[in-house]
Amino acid sequence: MRFSRIRAVGGRVLHQIARDRRFVVLVVVAPLLLVFFVKTLFEATMVPAPAQNQFVVPFGAYIVHFATFILTAIVLVRERVAETLERMFVNGYRQVEIVAGYLIGYTVLATAVSVMVLAALELLFDLGYDLGRLVEAFVILWLLAVISMALGILVSNLARTEGQVIPFIPLVIIPSFLFSGIIVAVDVLPRWAQAISRLSPMYYANQVLQQVIEGNSATSDFGAALALPIFGLVVLGLATLTLREQS
Repeated sequence: MRFSRIRAVGGRVLHQIARDRRFVVLVVVAPLLLVFFVKTLFEATMVPAPAQNQFVVPFGAYIVHFATFILTAIVLVRERVAETLERMFVNGYRQVEIVAGYLIGYTVLATAVSVMVLAALELLFDLGYDLGRLVEAFVILWLLAVISMALGILVSNLARTEGQVIPFIPLVIIPSFLFSGIIVAVDVLPRWAQAISRLSPMYYANQVLQQVIEGNSATSDFGAALALPIFGLVVLGLATLTLREQS
């Protein structure tokens, strides 16, 4: 593995992002609009502030998950259609170098989205977190964003065209919300639904975020705190192994 090649892929991704200003604006503005919609929903239902605190940060995490997953899945399929990936393989790039380069490049954008979503939550909902809790919440959102990008790469490897990736989006995004424990406790769900919940990073992110919301350390639920990065490594490994030169 050559780090110069990883830097080259990451640099090309960042150059593309800088050139496509409309894309950047959309990626940044859309999550903020979704946070505003969540605020409007809570105001309309008159949910009391203490109850809001239990849901708003996990909702923000889901917005980050949603945005970064779709971003990576669609962009990688576009790269395949444009034969950019094929040219990288022809030039001797290895799977791990390509995946790592894309992750590094898009992690910059994912970091910005995570910061702005958390800032919007603090501004609109007045979370009242001290600096330590904000940092812990940010780390969880950022880690979730990186894992979601790896999941997007994996899905893009299974879908060879932009049209094929569309059916994968609701299959990943909707169960990750319904079975994450944000709305309904996972323990009361049927066993098959509980099994599906373990296949989404949102489940583990919500488990850890609930500890932060309650004022505990993010590592209080050590199992979930450890499972989140392990889940990410597994998905990243699968994404690397399934990346192929040709459709």
